[in-house]
Order: sequence, then structure tokens, then C-alpha cells
Amino acid sequence: MPKRLNNEQIKQLRGNCHALRPVVMIAADGLTDNVSAAIESALLSHELIKIRIRDERKQREQISDRILALTGAEKIMSIGQVFCIYRRHPDHPRLLA
Repeated sequence: MPKRLNNEQIKQLRGNCHALRPVVMIAADGLTDNVSAAIESALLSHELIKIRIRDERKQREQISDRILALTGAEKIMSIGQVFCIYRRHPDHPRLLA
């Protein structure tokens, strides 16, 4: 199991996350296989990604929890419909090398 991020790392990633645009948007269909594959691909390419979930608060929390469980990523921040997640690249880490 990968080690957890410390507060300084989370702070750094949160700052990086503000400049990002959402790479995945989850709408009425929810977390489908295609959306899960897009998230997985984006995490491999970028490590830190921003996701927009267009749903009610309770459903957003459930979807974000499912995403974290499926990907093994860590939640960096969540503001309204947008949340950022980070997962270190297994072979070539870039952000927190």
C-alpha cells in the first residue's frame, strides 16, 4: 500500500490543483465504465486531476468515494461540484518525485 501524503504535500498539490481544468465530467449517467476508464487514463497521464460531478451533494459524495475506492487515489480537495484527486505514477512520478 502506498504511503499517505503529508500535510505539506497536500498543500502543494492543492495549490497545483487550482490552475487545472476538469478533465472528466460526470453527469446524469453517473460513474460508468467509460468514465472510470477515462479517470484511470487521466491519472496515469497527469497524476493530479480535477473532476466535475454534476449531481446533488449526497450523490457527489457517494460518487467521489467510489472513485477513490476504484482508483486508489487520494482526495486533495473538494469544492462544490469539483474535486481533485492524486495518485502517484507507479513508474515515473512527476509531481512529488
